[in-house]
Amino acid sequence: MISPDAGLPVDFPENLAGWLSQLEGRHPKGQAGIELGLERVRQVSEALGQQPFCPIITVAGTNGKGSTVAYLESILSMAGHKVGCYTSPHLLAYNERVRIGGRAVADAGLCAAFARVESARRQAGNVLLTYFEFGTLAAWEVFAQAGCEVLVLEVGLGGRLDAVNLYDPDLALVTTVDLDHQDWLGPDRESIGFEKAGIFRAGRPALCGDSQPPARLLDHAGRLGVPLQLIGRDFGFQKDAENRFEWRYWGKRADGSIQRRSLAYPGLRGAVQLKNAALAIAALDVLAPRLPVTMQAIRQGLIHVELPGRFQVLPGRPALVLDVGHNPQAVQVLAENLGTMGFFEQTYAVLGMLADKDVAGSIAALRGRVAHWFLTDLEGPRGLKAEALAEQVGRADPGIALSCHRSPAEALAAAQEVAGENDRILAFGSFYTVAGALQALGRA
Repeated sequence: MISPDAGLPVDFPENLAGWLSQLEGRHPKGQAGIELGLERVRQVSEALGQQPFCPIITVAGTNGKGSTVAYLESILSMAGHKVGCYTSPHLLAYNERVRIGGRAVADAGLCAAFARVESARRQAGNVLLTYFEFGTLAAWEVFAQAGCEVLVLEVGLGGRLDAVNLYDPDLALVTTVDLDHQDWLGPDRESIGFEKAGIFRAGRPALCGDSQPPARLLDHAGRLGVPLQLIGRDFGFQKDAENRFEWRYWGKRADGSIQRRSLAYPGLRGAVQLKNAALAIAALDVLAPRLPVTMQAIRQGLIHVELPGRFQVLPGRPALVLDVGHNPQAVQVLAENLGTMGFFEQTYAVLGMLADKDVAGSIAALRGRVAHWFLTDLEGPRGLKAEALAEQVGRADPGIALSCHRSPAEALAAAQEVAGENDRILAFGSFYTVAGALQALGRA
């Protein structure tokens, strides 16, 4: 076991930027390196002496993970619980990935945790960890040192072989199952559903926010004896027929059915957010004996939740919408949300995507709605060049106006030059696209 007070070797980085640079350069594939499996991360975890110390909620899913995690974090914090939250990727700063009580952990805390993980990694025989694996172990160290009372952990990729799955959840959530990361998770919803069901644990409760989950997910839960609740069957939501500003949650607990009425709409925009909020409330009902929350905490947590880049509408004219959606299901939801915004004369789209994404499938829902595509390069080994993106957009929407740019900032500036005050600019397709737009707008 590595002591938190152990002296640091002289070759350790002096600051967070140094640590992140070292981690990006160490793995053969850099920061984008993906190497699924739990054996490496388990070896280092054992060298660290990591042990469970509080309830764990693990959240997997194709879309909706970030929003569901944000609701859980906000409500639990409002209820007075000390919440440790681990998410990925980040928009602007690595610290966003590791939060306690809704606040990003400071550089010093992360550096101390990185040092402990590096010492343990060497002790375990110089195990080669990916960027994400290293960060996951470090996040646990931060939470353990802080004495968190509950952890909300977001799966990075898939579920079964993701580093987060090293830690046994007391409650597992799968938000949605759709096509994404097929190179790693399989070619269809059945394969992907099985991978996400890998976070289930025998005899422990689980929830699924997909109303039509794949059979393999259901079969896996059955084999493990998992008490699985499904949205629409065991819990759900209804809009208030008399008050369009309110909605109702319904579900069940060990002591019977439950209804939560007259709920204000969540702070996050979009119709899909009622489903994400309902999933979070259902999770809290399951864990109520261990993590009680008041109705007031639920109300306040839903209203005051914040999550940049999820259908984020910035004030001003022309309207500017930021969304990290990067797969067909997510962009379909984005298109539906855009349809509720009211009338705009033109919509201009700033788009940057990673090379392993389904570009044609993702933009299909926006065909005919965009007057001009401003396409941008994205940096990094997985980034797609604007010219390659243009070929796919041109095939998916023949004859549409488009232009290529070297960065999200340049693409956004070009869109701003042509957009009038009654128009709308949409920047989407990747966390990198949204981050670049936020930086260009001085919101970094």
